[in-house]
Amino acid sequence: MAKKGPRATVKMVSSADTGYCYYTEKNSRNTTDKLKLKKYDPVVKKHVEFTEGKMK
Repeated sequence: MAKKGPRATVKMVSSADTGYCYYTEKNSRNTTDKLKLKKYDPVVKKHVEFTEGKMK
């Protein structure tokens, strides 16, 4: 059974095109735009911008 409420799981994809991703939750009622966060990418060994991508 799926979770109820406004929080949705989103996939954060690296802008360095390494294929590395994080999974997090966001409140879709408060944050209607795509999420952008600076996080650590261990493939390139530096902090890069991660943007919200499509879940498969």
